[in-house]
Amino acid sequence: MSWIWILVAGLSFGLGAVMLVQAGNPGNYGFCAACQLRDIAGALGLHKVATLQYARPEILGWIIGAFVMSKTSGEFRPRGGSIPALRFLLGALMMLGALVFLGCPLRALLRLGGGDLNGLTALAGFVTGIGTGIFFLRKGFTLGRAHTVSGPASYAGYLPVVFAILLTAAVASSAVFLYFSATGPGSQHAPIIVSLIAGLVTGAIAMKTRMCLSGSFRDFILVRDTFLLKIYGLILLSAMVANMFFGTFKLGFTGQPLAHSMHLWNFLGLYLVGVAATLLGGCPLRQLIMAAGGSTDAGICVLGMLAGAGLAHTLNWAGSGAGVSVAGQIAVAVGIAITFSIGWIFREKVMAGSSA
Repeated sequence: MSWIWILVAGLSFGLGAVMLVQAGNPGNYGFCAACQLRDIAGALGLHKVATLQYARPEILGWIIGAFVMSKTSGEFRPRGGSIPALRFLLGALMMLGALVFLGCPLRALLRLGGGDLNGLTALAGFVTGIGTGIFFLRKGFTLGRAHTVSGPASYAGYLPVVFAILLTAAVASSAVFLYFSATGPGSQHAPIIVSLIAGLVTGAIAMKTRMCLSGSFRDFILVRDTFLLKIYGLILLSAMVANMFFGTFKLGFTGQPLAHSMHLWNFLGLYLVGVAATLLGGCPLRQLIMAAGGSTDAGICVLGMLAGAGLAHTLNWAGSGAGVSVAGQIAVAVGIAITFSIGWIFREKVMAGSSA
């Protein structure tokens, strides 16, 4: 792809995220695949943290925008069948790691663009996790190949889109069956139409460019491909410039919005995300976009992320401005051990031997 798409994607996500904050989203919280999906989980009642409940239109827009782009470009293809139970589990663990840090890898970049140096620690963990995931890939890790489905089974590929449309309609109406925060981050949001349009545009762009932060580092490490890295570099630069323009750039580790400075757990939280994302074949954003393109495997991963959000907040595993609880620290350590076990057990040689 050309430099045009690098510019379009980088500026849309970087400037768009800052503009969403200016329009009402919490600080450094314009886009976040993990936290905004967590807020949707709260809106659905999967957790009861009253300050984190809102059906974020940005996520819904990503799904619908990516679906429309995949259909118009001929890329929509219902497919799946690649060990769904493990994808659900890895999705839940990926969400756990992100919520311990308080953001997906994309938000780590956007937090850094706002001057939050905790993003550096987390991104270092993320890249290290990707390196670990690549180690397992080189040792033969596989979850098997997805296959194209047709007939009645193909309708499952449309479920994320149906879900997004229904939730969008619910947000636009009184939606008595959803929960909405009256205070806290869940109560802070841009106007619905602004958030939805931002999601639609960036979702379509993410589908077109196949944006994936774990994939960008993986591709660079394996084949020295820098296309995706250039997009994310421009996201960081444009977000930083926009924050400086609006006076919201604040350099440092402390006093940052929706953040904590427990450096080890910021590192390990996104380390867990990096390993899980590499084994799954995509970061949280990429899983949402692939689900919109017909991948039931990615759709199951997204369901795992929703369940992980509900579990993390119900059991007090998620991070907060005060830091990470002992229970959350133990959960991350166990999560890392589980991903290591999955990476080692599900190797082609092992699988071939067990089926012989």
